[in-house]
Amino acid sequence: MTTYKIIMIRHGESEWNKLNKFCGWFDADLSEKGVEEAKSAGVALKEAGYQFDMAYTSVLKRATVTLDYVLDALDQKDLPTKQSWRLNERHYGGLTGLNKAETAQKYGDAQVHTWRRSFATPPPAMESDHQYYQTIMEDERYKDVSPEDMPKFESLELTIKRALPFWNEEIVPNIKQGKRIIISAHGNSLRGIVKYLDNKSEDEIMALNLPTGIPFYYELDENMKPVVSMQFLGDPETVKKAMEAVAAQGKSK
Repeated sequence: MTTYKIIMIRHGESEWNKLNKFCGWFDADLSEKGVEEAKSAGVALKEAGYQFDMAYTSVLKRATVTLDYVLDALDQKDLPTKQSWRLNERHYGGLTGLNKAETAQKYGDAQVHTWRRSFATPPPAMESDHQYYQTIMEDERYKDVSPEDMPKFESLELTIKRALPFWNEEIVPNIKQGKRIIISAHGNSLRGIVKYLDNKSEDEIMALNLPTGIPFYYELDENMKPVVSMQFLGDPETVKKAMEAVAAQGKSK
């Protein structure tokens, strides 16, 4: 049986992750910790013997820079790479830039939990008077995105709807050609792929907390069904603690 292995990684910690802010489509830099996470991910992949034929990433620099550090560790800095806004993080709308704990104190843990962990309920829209509206909406990287596709908010359900076509139409054909692929993206865009591959329920996927900077792989059969699902390249206890830290971000205390 022919199988294909694909590596995915959520970007290293960003400056806004560090500050516990809703980041979404804001183009935050990696923090110092995030840089070290990205470098460590590259070392882990190198020690495991990985080499790649193609890379995919979002247009946001926390994902692209993470990929740069990984490829540098693998001596593959010239690897063919395709960026797409369809792999961007979920758009957090009007919450963008707000501190998650302070927002929970203001609106209550239950409301923030709904905004963060409800599958279909989006956050409030980003209106034109929002601090980061022009920064995001007028970004040159989105000049070819049609107005009806350009979000002002997204639930996970909406994030999946714009990410999955890119997976199926762009990434899968290259996997089936036998190309060794790495994807550097975001917690929610990667969640969408994971939900699709593992046929997870809405509750299961919303309970999944992807840690920053730790690569994981899937092994897929010819029908793109998992033979091996979500195996992290890291110490299990370290992965567990990183997941717990992500889960705690939206609590008021």
